[in-house]
Amino acid sequence: MAKFKIPSIPPTVNKTIRFPNDVVEGVEKAIQGRDCTFSAFVIAAVKNALNDIEE
Repeated sequence: MAKFKIPSIPPTVNKTIRFPNDVVEGVEKAIQGRDCTFSAFVIAAVKNALNDIEE
């Protein structure tokens, strides 16, 4: 059995960005009822977009 390792939180920085209302509504609808925050969804989407443009 592997030893339990306490996860570390990656360093972060605050950025203020403006989203169109329809994008905010779409994200909120997509995460409704799920264990996901707005920030987590946006971070995952941006990481996915970055991976796509690298390929």
